[in-house]
Amino acid sequence: MNHYGIDPQGIGRALVRNFRAGSVVQGGSTITQQLIKLQYLESDRTLKRKIQEVVIAFWLEWKLGKQEILTRYLNAAYLGSGATGMPAAARIYFNKEIGDLNVSESALLAGLLKAPSQLNPIDNFEGARQRTATVLAAMVDNGKLTPDEAAAAKAEFGKLRPTTPTPRSGSWFADWISPQASEIAGASPGSTTVRTTLVPRLQRLAERVVTKALDEDGKALGASQAALVAMTPQGAVVAMVGGRDYKTSQFNRAVTAMRQPGSTFKLFVYYAALKKGLTLSDRVLDAPIEIDGWSPENSGGSYRGWVTLAEAFARSLNAATVALAQEVGLDNVVAAAKELGIDTAMAPTPSLALGTSEVNLLDLTSAYASVRLGKAPVEPWGILDFQAAGQSQAFRVGEKTSPSIDLSPYQSDLLGLLQLVVERGTGRDADPGTFAAGKTGTSQNNRDAWFVGFTEPLVVGVWVGNDDDTPMKGVTGGSLPARIWRDFIRAAMAEPAPGLDLDKGLATGGREPAPSCNITACSRSYRSFRASDCTYQPFRGERRLCER
Repeated sequence: MNHYGIDPQGIGRALVRNFRAGSVVQGGSTITQQLIKLQYLESDRTLKRKIQEVVIAFWLEWKLGKQEILTRYLNAAYLGSGATGMPAAARIYFNKEIGDLNVSESALLAGLLKAPSQLNPIDNFEGARQRTATVLAAMVDNGKLTPDEAAAAKAEFGKLRPTTPTPRSGSWFADWISPQASEIAGASPGSTTVRTTLVPRLQRLAERVVTKALDEDGKALGASQAALVAMTPQGAVVAMVGGRDYKTSQFNRAVTAMRQPGSTFKLFVYYAALKKGLTLSDRVLDAPIEIDGWSPENSGGSYRGWVTLAEAFARSLNAATVALAQEVGLDNVVAAAKELGIDTAMAPTPSLALGTSEVNLLDLTSAYASVRLGKAPVEPWGILDFQAAGQSQAFRVGEKTSPSIDLSPYQSDLLGLLQLVVERGTGRDADPGTFAAGKTGTSQNNRDAWFVGFTEPLVVGVWVGNDDDTPMKGVTGGSLPARIWRDFIRAAMAEPAPGLDLDKGLATGGREPAPSCNITACSRSYRSFRASDCTYQPFRGERRLCER
């Protein structure tokens, strides 16, 4: 049926059927509207959202046309068994490229759009067979197949052998980069190949180390979840584990969970102190302190009197750190954290120095990457480059922004502090037997435990805890998280990671470095921007390369 993105007859027909049934039994959405639900708007049923849907539907029909809308919908629709889009479904169910499918296989995939979870051939082979027969019959009715061709395709169905997909490696990573990948693909016609920063070997190691630690010690220690992020000092994420088991829970604890960082936040207090002109040999009083009725305590309850800043940091002395934060100024501590990349809300209260403002693991690890790199802020990124179909030129995406703050005046001292933690402080269990620097962190009542640090080529953050905020049994940042960190680093450093390059972030795999294309900045700056060749149309002359 011809329409402009909205089908009034279909909507009316659905309303009548739903009224008679007393429930929702039929929808009236067009494919254009379905695409909008998948890629443009939330799924809430409000009048405002419906009005937005109508406006966007008209705009898409005018801007893209029906063929492109259908292509984008088929590339974005969920088709069961973890497959999003027809190309992914072809690989998962038949281990084929989409262009290599026969009529029977194509009809099966088309039939999945109605109910992918219930009708996919892995979970319900008979249901998939019946649905495929329905699709083939419809093709005959529409003149797309002859009855003999449809009969042959039905007979071919009996020979299909869909295979159960192997568990996806790096699924949390894929979920994390999916919005940016969709933005890239959505701005270019046809298909787009996106190359990511994920290093499969390191991803497998990360998953194995986290699972092993929780299987061996989790139950006894009351720890049910853990997360790990590994990146280069430039912010290229090479491994991401968002929890114990992706199949059980897709919630990404490395990216989405906001938790109290505990003493890992002390890095920002001491950075602020260095910026104020203090040195690591300057002394601070580690003694009971009370501020507006609040009295922080050291782990173990003992105090050491006057200590150097280096010792206070290495031993993670709470009272000394709070006293130092008061001397430096809490506003300066907040400013220091923001300089290193922590952009969440931070209340300048005395307890801030001990990590009571929530952060996520990805941002905290990126802040430590700034110290390793010597420039800030380092923003995490996961897409290396992309290439649109029919284009010979690939474009590098890489870092979201170039770090603009020079940390070189303070980098040596910050590195020294973090090394002391591993060599003689609370992070001794993290020592992998080679250069390592990092910081432990434990929130109140052992609800969260962290270790974040780096070696020469890798910056890694580890969090351990429970989703319901239940306290663990004595788990601190220097225990289970530090051991997970150490085991991952040892395994990762046992052999060079393919494609990992300290100076370049990631190697180009033997290819010439691709020119850079900032998709986000370009698409926002030029309405005529085209991602396939990273160009825009000026008022006069030929299209130009976007160099933002």
